[in-house]
Amino acid sequence: MGRRHGLLLIAIGGTLWVPLYARSTPKLGDFPFFYWYQLIWVPVVAVLSWICALLLRTRKTSQPNSHNAPREPR
Repeated sequence: MGRRHGLLLIAIGGTLWVPLYARSTPKLGDFPFFYWYQLIWVPVVAVLSWICALLLRTRKTSQPNSHNAPREPR
């Protein structure tokens, strides 16, 4: 499994593991834990997705391009 898969699993697991955040305490102002935990994940998932996109972009540029590769003589 690649690095980007691990990052995406963190993002998915952190939001789908309901027993972790299915509670009301500790509160942040008037917001119960359930709400602010979910709101924190929005920018976290955005950053993790951006890192995955960068990893894919660098992987594509490091692979040789088959369209520009010289052909071997027959």
